[in-house]
Parts: sequence; structure tokens; C-alpha cells
Amino acid sequence: MPVDVEKKVAVIGLGYIGLPTAALIARSGCKVLGVDVSAHVVETVNNGKVHIEEVDLDGLVQGVVSRGLLRASLKVEPSDVFVIAVPTPVSEDNAPDISYVLNAARTIAPVLKVGDTIILESTSPVGTTEAMRDLLADLRPDLRMPGKVQGAADLAIAYCPERVLPGRILVELIDNDRCIGGVTPRCARKALSFYRQFVRGACITTSARAAEMVKLVENSFRDVNIAFANELSVIADKAGIDVWEVIRLANRHPRVNILSPGPGVGGHCIAVDPWFIVHADPENARIIRMAREVNDGKTDHVVARASDLIDAFPGEEIACLGLAFKANIDDFRESPAVKVAARLARRYGRRIKLVEPYAQELPMEFAGSGAELIDIDSAIERCGVFIVLVDHDIFRSVPVDERADKAVYDTRGIWPDQPVRGTGGEGLRVIGA
Repeated sequence: MPVDVEKKVAVIGLGYIGLPTAALIARSGCKVLGVDVSAHVVETVNNGKVHIEEVDLDGLVQGVVSRGLLRASLKVEPSDVFVIAVPTPVSEDNAPDISYVLNAARTIAPVLKVGDTIILESTSPVGTTEAMRDLLADLRPDLRMPGKVQGAADLAIAYCPERVLPGRILVELIDNDRCIGGVTPRCARKALSFYRQFVRGACITTSARAAEMVKLVENSFRDVNIAFANELSVIADKAGIDVWEVIRLANRHPRVNILSPGPGVGGHCIAVDPWFIVHADPENARIIRMAREVNDGKTDHVVARASDLIDAFPGEEIACLGLAFKANIDDFRESPAVKVAARLARRYGRRIKLVEPYAQELPMEFAGSGAELIDIDSAIERCGVFIVLVDHDIFRSVPVDERADKAVYDTRGIWPDQPVRGTGGEGLRVIGA
């Protein structure tokens, strides 16, 4: 579909999804305004730089900013399409918090005009898009809202979540299929026309409530399957069996595909979104709740097993490898690696050395712990105990001869060739995850 370069687009929220989305839309030829509450983020983007780590994003942002297609601001301006990509966290009791979405709606309300399209991309509990519509109806009674009037409305309001993998965001925002849910079918069609300008994947329309549920179901499905692997790793550990060998052999069955276990589940999506379903229907969301509890509980298991290994080598410094929630990114949101390493730092203090190639400084969880951020080469030289928490490529690249004398707890299975380090002649190796 030809790009309507006359349309102005405003992207509200310049985080891990908002900034790549804004840059890709700008690359298609549209004038894009990125709006964020952080003055630092606004200044960084306007200088053609990025504040997040993502493959090829820095070059893309630099290019569209230099061409005048993307600029950032603390204030919203009149536009034709508004894309909302703000956080939707959960509270301490795992209840969804949509306040950022509603605040974004309040921000854009004064500049809305007849013919505008509003698209919510934030992962949201079912009914959030309609709640946003209802708030806009209260704030702008002069505008006819979709689903509230007979015939054509003045605005189009839709929901379209992303389906991207960190490290591949720029590729997957374009190539992955999109599920576009409109408050009305007419709203869905108008949002479809917008996405068709820069998305190569299939674009399928449905209702806003169905699209909201689709996103939650996708991430809950992954959480449940990861929980199976994590639960299996605990059982195998107790039985003294190498879980990585078990999974490798079981996956030779033509209809079995067990995922890899780890120290838990992190990130803003998979570790959070299932709670939206549980909160909406706690009586029936039994497997989904159990999966969340298994994955959260895996962190406790890893801390206990890591402590056992550390206590067996009381004179050694300990290297915790990785803090990100997954490999080769700088995203520490809901990271189980951070949770494990922070608890170990509080217990063992200055003995803990943290290796995270994507961090310039330690997260706040380590304040006052005495733990130190070092590089992998320093860890190899100084530390006798390694706790592998993230499977960064740089960790995978360490050859066996550089780690043969280390006591290792490998929660990611990146070093299957790791030999056993003895303690007084008796071998000790943690083989589970």
C-alpha cells in the first residue's frame, strides 16, 4: 500500500517498542513525533542517538532524525495517527496497572480532531481499549466516539500489540503478522490501512477485546511451556540427573519440543502478562497461575543451589554471569538473573563479582551490597566460582581451557563440556538448572 506521507504520526512512549516503531514509521516517509516524559530520552533522540540497546536501531534513528522525519518532544502536537506504546506493569499484588495508558489518553485528548486514528500497542488487560475510549469520551464530549454512536464516528480507536523478540525488533515489527482489533469494524479497517504502509506480515482484523486477549494468550502459552522446563529441571536436579541431556534426548521424539530451563522468567511481557488473565478470572486460570508460581519459584531454587556451591568454596570470589532477562540485550526488566544475583550479593557481599557486558553500571538492586561490576576476562582471572545466569554470546565463547579450574553452576546449559572441580578430592558440579 502506498505510504501517505502527508499524515502526521505521534508515538507516545519512546521505550523498547515505541522508539523502534517510531523510527520504522519515519523510514516509510511519514513525519513522526515521538513523545516521552523523560527529557533525557527526548534530548538523546533529537541528537540522533538511542538510549536502549537494539540491533541496528542506532543507525536507523540517526538516519531518520537527520532527514527530518523523526523528532522527539515532551509535549504532544496535533497529528493524524496516535500510537500509544507505554508500560502496563502489575502492582505488588499482581493486579494490572493501566494508569500509563489512561495518562497517555489524557495527554492526547486536547489535540484530537475529527478523522484521527488512535492505536494502543501496549500489552493490556481485556477491556483497556474500551476504557481508553470511554475516558476520551468524557474528556472530549464534542467528538463522536466509536461504539457510542450510530453510524460513522469522529475517531477510529484500535488495539494492535507487537509480537517481537528483543534483538530482532526492527525485523519483526515489519515481518511478523499483526492482529488488529478495532472498537468497531470500521476502526479496525482504518488501523489496518495504517499498518499496511510499513508491515509486510499478514494483518488480520478482529475486535479490540479479542486482540487484547490474543496478546495475553500468546505470552501465557510461552510462560506455561517454560514452567514445564523449569519444573523438570528442579526434579532432575533432585534426582541427580543432567536435565540438559534429558531434554536433548526427549526432544528427539517427533512430537516433543521441550524448551530450555533457566533461573526463572523475565522481561516486561512473559513475566507479567499472564497475571492479567489470572486477575480477570482467578477461579478458572489455574494452569496459568501455577506456571507463574513455578517460574517465580525457580529463582528461589537457583539461589539455594548457587549458595550450596559458593559455601563449598569459602575462600573464592564468585562471578555471576549476566543480569539481562535474556541473551545479548541490555534489558533488565523483571530479570530473574538480577533477582538471583542481588540476593547472592546481599548474602556474600564483596565476594560477588557481576559480569554484564550490556551494563555501564549496576542496577539499583545492588546498592550498598559491596558487589562489583567487572568484565569477563577479569572474572576468569579472579574468580573460582561461576554462576551462569544469562547465555550471552560472549559467555558461550569462553573455551573450556579458560574455565576448567572453575566450580560452575550453569543455569543456561551453555557449557556442557565443563569438567568437575574437586573439593578435597571429591568432585562437585551442579548439573541441574
